[in-house]
Amino acid sequence: MFDKLSLHFPSKIWKHGSIQWVLGESRLGTSHLASRWIFLRILGVIYLVAFLSLEDQLNGLIGSRGILPAHEFLAAVSRVFGPERFRLFPTIFWWNSSDTFLQIACYGGIALSLALIVGIAPLFCLIFLWILYLSFTVVGQAFFSFQWDVLLLEVGFLTIFFAPLNPYPRFSRETAISPLMLLLLWWVLFRLILESGIVKLTSGDNTWRDLSALRYHYETQPLPTWIGWYMHQLPFSFQKISTFFTLACELLAPLLLFGPRRFKLTGCSAIVLLQLLIMLTGNYTFFNLLTIALCLLIPDHRFWKSMLPRRWLVSESSAVSSRSMLPIPYGMLLVVVSFLVLIISSVTLAQTVFPNLPIPGQINRLVSWVEPFRSINSYGLFRVMTTRRMELLIDGSNDGQNWQTYEFGWKPGNLSQRPEFVEPFQPRLDWQMWFAALGGYEQDWFTRFLLQLMRGSPPVLALLARNPFPDRPPQYLRVLQYEYHFTNFKTRAKTGQWWWREPKRVIYPPMALAKGENVVDAP
Repeated sequence: MFDKLSLHFPSKIWKHGSIQWVLGESRLGTSHLASRWIFLRILGVIYLVAFLSLEDQLNGLIGSRGILPAHEFLAAVSRVFGPERFRLFPTIFWWNSSDTFLQIACYGGIALSLALIVGIAPLFCLIFLWILYLSFTVVGQAFFSFQWDVLLLEVGFLTIFFAPLNPYPRFSRETAISPLMLLLLWWVLFRLILESGIVKLTSGDNTWRDLSALRYHYETQPLPTWIGWYMHQLPFSFQKISTFFTLACELLAPLLLFGPRRFKLTGCSAIVLLQLLIMLTGNYTFFNLLTIALCLLIPDHRFWKSMLPRRWLVSESSAVSSRSMLPIPYGMLLVVVSFLVLIISSVTLAQTVFPNLPIPGQINRLVSWVEPFRSINSYGLFRVMTTRRMELLIDGSNDGQNWQTYEFGWKPGNLSQRPEFVEPFQPRLDWQMWFAALGGYEQDWFTRFLLQLMRGSPPVLALLARNPFPDRPPQYLRVLQYEYHFTNFKTRAKTGQWWWREPKRVIYPPMALAKGENVVDAP
């Protein structure tokens, strides 16, 4: 059928190579089969980590007895938006948002991730992994508001059109790679890194401009590691050099990705190095791993041939001669998708560089239409550097005099607790507590969190490292704000403490849960 369809295209167009290029008939497409094979397996691992991490926290975050129950959110959205809710909030949980179905969907994501890693029906797996993760991102509300969540959705969406069509592909007999989709994935990497550098300079934050940002970063980042503690002890001159290196990587390395081969590999290596350093000093879930996975799409077959054992790779000529070409109708679909993605992503990039740039109305409507799918995004981590580390401590008491503190697993609290590694998993409540300490405690999720502590909700308490009231909830709660600092070598040797702190203010004075479950000030 597809062979017959190809006869309808004028021979001059075919010979010109434009259609052949879309369908993978180019040096660019045939030289990256190994890159795609490796990338798909790593993406499967990332999806697996994301769903495994969510499964352990699901009931406490968005379950019926969680902090932000999914069914309550969907009911509120339904009342406000009516029939438009299906377009504005695309999620399979409109069908069923019970705790059981949420868990089934999470287990489904785990199973599909494993199938993608093994290489079973990658196209099928990628489609449903994207649908499931989008569904959780929509109902996850504040707990899914992170850049790596939308980055995974964007990469996952584009990879649907990048994957081999074979249900059981083998490296030497995969369908062709469309260079168009390969370039779009490079484009995601380009925008991700470049925008992260641009926003640091356009924000007006002096710590980036005077190169002092990393003087504060290791101490004030959401979940530092113990290596971050050691990095913080280094001289200020080293911190300035490190800040300059970060800005150079983010502003210059992306520009090399579309240059000659040697430039590509240089830019790719710089980005990978930066991501590895970030992984060592802070817990940023699967963000760094996903960025590195995108970088691995840059090297060609010749690079992998020099890096991997020969038995792992067939020859490039053998792979080229044995693979099957993409069907022409599918190639036309790739053109349409690529065109829309390129237009919208270019607009988001332009608005990052020039925030006041006017955008034509038709393009704005197009951007608004695809925005609910969260799969074409703008990026920019640490636009403004946090220079003070605030922490909220939640205390409980049964008499209003003796107080015990709820302990989290990963965020700073206990002064003697060493900052640990938790990546690539994400303790989403611990992360949100960092934002709450900066002023986010007035948001609805934090009030609901305190309410569930007063109720003694088992799924919510399971999100904590230690519940000081295992038998029944305390009569009173209070929330205090402290400013935390890393200790130095001398203090840690003397006291064994990784942190020291100073009290700042009372966020919420002692309060109790009255009859009817209303929160009132303690008598």
